[in-house]
Amino acid sequence: MKSEGFALYRLPHADHYVEIRQEGELLQLGSYAELGSITDGFVFAPFSVSRECPIVVIQGEESYNPPPTPPQERGRRTPPNLPQGEETQLHVSPSPQGRGWVGEAVAGAYAIDFANFHSRLMAGEFTKIVLARSEEVTYPFPLEEIGGRHLFLSACERYPRMFIALVSTPVTGTWLMATPEPLLEKTAEGYHTVALAGTQHIGMGDWDERGVAWNDKNIMEQRLVATYITERLEHFADHIDIDGPHTVRAGELAHLRTDYRFTLSDDGRMGELIAALHPTPAVCGLPKDDTQRFILQNESAPRRYYSGFTGPLGIGGESHLYVTLRCMELHDDTCTLYAGGGLLPDSQLRQEWDETVAKMETMKVLL
Repeated sequence: MKSEGFALYRLPHADHYVEIRQEGELLQLGSYAELGSITDGFVFAPFSVSRECPIVVIQGEESYNPPPTPPQERGRRTPPNLPQGEETQLHVSPSPQGRGWVGEAVAGAYAIDFANFHSRLMAGEFTKIVLARSEEVTYPFPLEEIGGRHLFLSACERYPRMFIALVSTPVTGTWLMATPEPLLEKTAEGYHTVALAGTQHIGMGDWDERGVAWNDKNIMEQRLVATYITERLEHFADHIDIDGPHTVRAGELAHLRTDYRFTLSDDGRMGELIAALHPTPAVCGLPKDDTQRFILQNESAPRRYYSGFTGPLGIGGESHLYVTLRCMELHDDTCTLYAGGGLLPDSQLRQEWDETVAKMETMKVLL
């Protein structure tokens, strides 16, 4: 299949962003374990691999760009000036028909899904399960006037603590994300992953993490994810340092996070480790295989690449794979926003709905 693709990405707190572009055939993989054979490239992987949603690897020359120029006059109602430089050719998907809902229909479909998912928790079939939804939003300006690159630069300026990426291929369509959750990182210092679970709104003002109080539901949700990560790493890692849980900020939200730093006796097992970790209970549930199967069969809105993972693999000798959260898929006239939250037996419909609304604001505010 002849095609082309590109990715722009900026690591958390970095003073530059990277562009990687490939013309010609894109590498497509059918399993996460195959990533262990990739020497370098930008990876875009779905929540669950299928013929319609393969793992795509963009391989090409990287260009390193200066710090993003902050957009001027935030919130103005006229199209912003586009950054200088090469225009970005987006591979936007056609505007979907019937994928997602508007207004009351969104809440209605979510309520039905919630009742279905929650009943399995109450029956003791699952310990935890993540319920996601999507929502269609019309652009305030034509996409060609806003510019995908401008949205990327706006996200870089607004969310310095997050991993920002704009990915576009004919296979996947075009996605923009601002995600706080590493799935797996490798640097000269070793390997790193996190358990990230628990969410509450804190706003954009000054904050003190010591003043954030967590309820039992959020604490239990984080503990389940942390236990899962620990058990998976014990099969691969030689030595594990655990730090947390502690409160971290991601835009207007706070999360509970535990950091794991470790070494591998065999770097060739990195693909196996990725397959063992993904999807974590933070985006799927427990037991892993049963909840993933249930999600794929019962969730109203297909996740596609939402809650998969994204990032550079082996580029510059480092890997930074992040879970694809706080994201939107760009179409011709609309975009699809995605968000989800972890359900436990004591979860309440309204609270879980409000959490997805807060998470979608991360992308909505850029529009």
